[in-house]
Amino acid sequence: MKKIEAIIRPEKFEMVKDALSEKGFSGMSVTQIKGHGDQKGVSEVWRGKRYRVDLLDKTKLEIVVADDAEKEVVEIILDVAKTGSIGDGNIYIHDISTVYRIRNGEQGEI
Repeated sequence: MKKIEAIIRPEKFEMVKDALSEKGFSGMSVTQIKGHGDQKGVSEVWRGKRYRVDLLDKTKLEIVVADDAEKEVVEIILDVAKTGSIGDGNIYIHDISTVYRIRNGEQGEI
């Protein structure tokens, strides 16, 4: 199994979620986070004074899928979340060795 962790723009989350759901990938965890990469924040003006916002709002999506579904899920996220501008985010893939269902203690594929 694979855990796919995607950090995307918040305004792209609903579109990504809907696209994944349409393909049968509906189970996910979502966290609202702040961060920056190459973008390094933005400069804004408020009441005539310029200031820098270093940490930008992002959405972290985590989904665990079978090994053979990894490529499809990654392609969906790439296609839907991409704007072509700096700050679109990243996707990280982690190997998952075991999953336990808390409700009944089952382990293995979920």
